[in-house]
Amino acid sequence: MRGTGDLSKKGRPSVGGAEQDAVEIAESAWLLTLFCVGCGAVVGWLVTLLAKWLVTLAWAPLQGPAELLTSVPEPWLGIGGVGVGALVGLVVGFVAVHESLAVSVSAGRVVLRVRDSSQEFGRDEIALVVRDGKQLVLLGADGMEIAREECGLSWQRVADAFAEHGYRWADEDPHREEFRRWVPGMPGLPVGADALLRARVAAREKDEGAEDARELRGELLRLGVVVRDEKRRQYWRMP
Repeated sequence: MRGTGDLSKKGRPSVGGAEQDAVEIAESAWLLTLFCVGCGAVVGWLVTLLAKWLVTLAWAPLQGPAELLTSVPEPWLGIGGVGVGALVGLVVGFVAVHESLAVSVSAGRVVLRVRDSSQEFGRDEIALVVRDGKQLVLLGADGMEIAREECGLSWQRVADAFAEHGYRWADEDPHREEFRRWVPGMPGLPVGADALLRARVAAREKDEGAEDARELRGELLRLGVVVRDEKRRQYWRMP
C-alpha cells in the first residue's frame, strides 16, 4: 500500500520567478516500467521451468496445472511464459508509475504529487522535513504532520534538494518516541478519533482501501491526531 497522507488540494501554478529554481524529483517512468517488464519476463520463464520440474515428480502440489501448462509444445511454452510474464510486468509497471511520489522543491514552496492529485505547501508552513523509514514526512511548526507519503525516490537526492533550498532536514522523526500503539477503546484520544482509527484499520485491510485510509488520516489530523503505520499496526500521537 502506498502512503496515506491527504492530497486533496490541487497544486497551484507558479507565481513570478521564485519557482525558477525548483528541483523536480520523480521516478523515471521508462526505467521503472522496463524494470517491471524485465522482471515479469524472467518470472514467466522460471514458471515454465518449475512446471517442467513438477511433472517429473511422483507427487507434488499443483501438478495438475503444471501438466496442463507443459502440454503446450516448445517453443510456444517458453515464448508464452515469457510473453505473459512481460505483459503482467507491464501492467505492474504502469501501476507503479501511477502510484509513485514526485516531489518539487523550490525556495518558496514544496509540491507532492501522487496519482492524479497534488498538495502544495508554502515555505512558511514547513518547519522540518523528515525521513521516517520509507516515508517522507513534512512537519509544521507546532509538530503537527502536514504530509506523510511513501517515497521510493533516492533519499540522497531528496535530502540534497531540500537542503539546497534551505529547508531543515532530519533522517529520523524527532517525535517517534511520542507515538503510542493504538488499541480499540484506549483513553487519551479526542471524541471521534477511536471510530476513525477503527474505520482506517478496515480500510487498510482492503485491496482498494488506500484512498479511504488517506482520507481518514486527513480526518484524524483535523482532530489533532497524527498517525503512522508499521506493518498492520497503527500508532498515534497528539502534538
